[in-house]
Amino acid sequence: MAVDLPPADEENLQVSPRSGSLAIDLGSTTTVVAFQADGSSHLEPVDLPPISRTPGEVPSLLWLRNRNDPHPLVGRQVIDSGLNAWDGPELLKDFKRSIAGSNPEPGEAGRNLSAQEAAERLLAEIWRRLPNRLNVHRLVLTAPIDHYRGYRSWLLRACQALPVAAIALVDEPTAAALGAGLPPGSKLLVVDLGGSTIDMALVALEGGEGRAAPLAQLLRFNSRMLGSSRQALRCAKVLGKAGLRLGGRDLDHWILDHLTDASPTAEGVLPMALLNAAERLKCRLSDPDLDAQTTITELAIAGDAATPYELRLNREELNRLLHERGLVEALDDLLEQTLAGGRRHGVNLEDLQGVMAVGGGARLPLLRDWLERRTRPVPLLTPAPVEAVARGALALTPGVEIRDVLRHGVSLRCWDRRSNRHHWHPLFMAGQTWPTTTSLEIVLAAGRDDQRQVELVLGEPEVVGHHDVVFRHGLPTLQSSDRAPRIRAWDGDPVAVPLQPAGKAGEDCLRLRWSLDDASRLRVEIEDLRNGKALPSLVLGTVR
Repeated sequence: MAVDLPPADEENLQVSPRSGSLAIDLGSTTTVVAFQADGSSHLEPVDLPPISRTPGEVPSLLWLRNRNDPHPLVGRQVIDSGLNAWDGPELLKDFKRSIAGSNPEPGEAGRNLSAQEAAERLLAEIWRRLPNRLNVHRLVLTAPIDHYRGYRSWLLRACQALPVAAIALVDEPTAAALGAGLPPGSKLLVVDLGGSTIDMALVALEGGEGRAAPLAQLLRFNSRMLGSSRQALRCAKVLGKAGLRLGGRDLDHWILDHLTDASPTAEGVLPMALLNAAERLKCRLSDPDLDAQTTITELAIAGDAATPYELRLNREELNRLLHERGLVEALDDLLEQTLAGGRRHGVNLEDLQGVMAVGGGARLPLLRDWLERRTRPVPLLTPAPVEAVARGALALTPGVEIRDVLRHGVSLRCWDRRSNRHHWHPLFMAGQTWPTTTSLEIVLAAGRDDQRQVELVLGEPEVVGHHDVVFRHGLPTLQSSDRAPRIRAWDGDPVAVPLQPAGKAGEDCLRLRWSLDDASRLRVEIEDLRNGKALPSLVLGTVR
C-alpha cells in the first residue's frame, strides 16, 4: 500500500486509493459488500459505518418518512433506532423476492416505495458510503437464477447513475459454487434458507471438458450500458429445483407461538418487537459452540404490555419444535423434488461434487445435521454462508486475476468405434483463461486389436463469426451463421505414444491430463492404465 506524506504536516497523512472490484450481494435480510484489489485473491468485507452491522454485512432495511425522504435510515441505523420493530409503511424489508415480479407499483402493499425502488435506494445508499480509499472500477452484482432476466432488466435501470466503468451480473448458484472452491464442470446441491423462502437447486457449473468457464455478464463496459448486448450468459445450469415460501421469519413465528400467548394485530401479524426477539434467540441458539442443553433468554416489550415477554429456549427444544412443525418433512420433500429433476438429466446424488447451505438459515444446526444425514456421502462444503456468494462473484469477474484468454483453442482427434470415423474432442476453447488451475482428464481406448501406439493429432478450431458474407444479386449480404467451426490440424507430425503391451479393441489404455502453462503451452501427462506407469510428460506446442 502506497502512502503519500504531505511535507511538514503529519496530520494530513493520506492513503492512496486502491483499485479493484466491488461485489454487492443483495439478500432478503442481509446485503453483503466485499472488495477485491486488482491482482489479489483476498476478499475484504467493506465496513460501512453507521449502516453495516459487521464489516461487509448491511441489514436489508430502509425506513423512510415518505417516498422522497432525502435522509432515510439504512441497515443498522434502523435497528439502532428500534424501528426494525415498526409496523407501519415507513419500514421496508424483505423486498428482494418481489424485485423481478411483474410491474411493481409505488406504494404497493401500503409501502412508501415499490420493491424495485427500495432495492435501488439501498444500492445507492451503500455506494454513497463507500470509503474514499477504494477506487472501484468494476461492480459485480448477483441475481437469483430463476428470475435472472427480470433482475437484469431492473439492474440496467438501477445502475444507470452509478459512476463506475464496468458493471457485471452473476447468477447466485454459480457464485455460490465458486465461492465454495468448486472448479468449473462441477455439480452441486445449493440449499438457500432465507428470511422468507427455502430454495434448493441442483446445478451443473459451466466449464470443464473443453468448455470455457463461467463469466460474469456485462451490464456496462467503459461507461456504456449494454442493454441490447447479445452476450451469451455462461453460468450454472439448473438440473432440478424446488422452493417453498417458508423461511427464517416463519421459524420466528413458531418460536413465539410455542413460548408466548401473544396475540396478532388486527392485520393478523405479530408485533415486530416480539418477532425480532425470537430472531435474536434463534441466532444465539445457532452458535456452534453452544451446548444443546444451555438455555438462552431474550426479553421483549410489545405494544402497551406492562411487563416484558421472556423468551427462554435451548437448542434441543428448538430442534424438537422445528421437527414438530414439519420443517424436516418439508426439507425431505424439497430434496426429493430437486433430485428427481436431476435424475431426468441423468444426474444422481452420488454424482455431485458438493453440497452447500447459504443464507442466514444455513447456520441452523438442525439444517446442517439434516444435510449431513440426507446427502451422505457427498461432501458438505462449509464456506462462510453469508459471504460465499460475494466471494464467488468476485472470482468470476474479468481481470481480478492476472490471466490471459485463448483466441483460438485446441482439440484432439479421436476415433469413434460406433460411427467408425474420427471426430474432434475440444480440449481448451477460445475465451478460456490460462494458465489453467486444474488439468483436463481424458481416457483413451485402443481402436483395434494389437494396436501398438496412439497418435496425438491436435487441431485448431477456426474462428467462426456470428454472421457470414454471402452475395445476393451481386451484393455482399450478412446472414446468420449456424455452422460448426472447422478444425485445422496443427503443422508437423503427430506425437506417437507407444502401447506396451499392444492394446485390444475397446480396452482403456491411456489416461491423459492436459493443461496450459504460464506461456500458453499445451502440456500432457500420460499414465498407462494397464500397469499404472507414468510415461514422460510432453510439451506439444503453444495454443494461440
